[in-house]
Amino acid sequence: MNLKTLTLYGLTMMITLTGFSQVINLNGNWRFQIGDQQKWSAPTFDDSGWEMIHAPAAWEEEGFNGYDGFAWYRKKFDGQRLSPADSYYLNLGFIDDCDEVYVNGTLIGVSGSMPPKFKTAYNSERKYALPADLINFKGDNTIAIRVFDTTLGGGIMKGKLGVYRQPPNRLLLDLSGLWQFARTGKNDLNSDIREWNKVMVPSPWEHQGFPKYDGYGLYKRVFSLPGTINPNDNLVLVLGKIDDFDKTYLNGRLIGKTNDGRPYGLSESYQQLRVYAIPAGFLKKEGNVLEVVVDDMGNIGGIYEGPVGITTRENYERYIKQGQDSFFRFEE
Repeated sequence: MNLKTLTLYGLTMMITLTGFSQVINLNGNWRFQIGDQQKWSAPTFDDSGWEMIHAPAAWEEEGFNGYDGFAWYRKKFDGQRLSPADSYYLNLGFIDDCDEVYVNGTLIGVSGSMPPKFKTAYNSERKYALPADLINFKGDNTIAIRVFDTTLGGGIMKGKLGVYRQPPNRLLLDLSGLWQFARTGKNDLNSDIREWNKVMVPSPWEHQGFPKYDGYGLYKRVFSLPGTINPNDNLVLVLGKIDDFDKTYLNGRLIGKTNDGRPYGLSESYQQLRVYAIPAGFLKKEGNVLEVVVDDMGNIGGIYEGPVGITTRENYERYIKQGQDSFFRFEE
């Protein structure tokens, strides 16, 4: 049984996660190199001359005592051990201080922020969705992790590193992963966004370089429609759970909002699974823009829990809606 804790409004709860299982163990030896070169993310890069260190462990304990700055980790895994019919994510444990994670040369996740606008995320567990279209199911796959550390211990510090199978979520299009995010001063789209940040969805924004931030935030994701989805079907957008309120726009049109109007400490909007109908024929083949304005009153904020994606109303009613209570069981 897998357990994790979640604190909401001062209550610490245990969440029992069912259906998650490790398929590939990534604890052990990784290739390692101090410094910073973008070409090190490429799967074709020859890292045979790099040091070999153990992870998880502070790199200071692996022969790099006193080093602060940039460093990279690299490791391969066999895609033949995975099935195209399943969904997976990478668990990379806790990394000090911030990181960017690439699979086969494509950025799939970030935590914190690199210099010159450094923000630590040392206390956030790294769980990144592993897109099926990036996986080589016939052989080797390369994970490359760019890490920046400022002081004390650095690197992949602790955790059960691995590739994990996710329970079926019945989404036709999974929209979890990297999104754009910006703090705003308004609860609408008419804000002057001067700086976008890359954040993971779902995950509280406090864990991604915005500690103790309460207020408005704007999430944005541009996506294409796979051929397996008929835009004329009875489709719904599933946005998971959001703390606290949201207005959700698709291609500039408001398609849903959740706000029970209650003040901090009494509102229960954060517990509601967001599910909004998508008008028939409204989705385009390419260039769909999804924007979510979030109003957080306190404690954690943002799109903090999945699933996040598009499916049919039938799939939602049959699988996702019915499975919520059994999938996440809260205990004070």
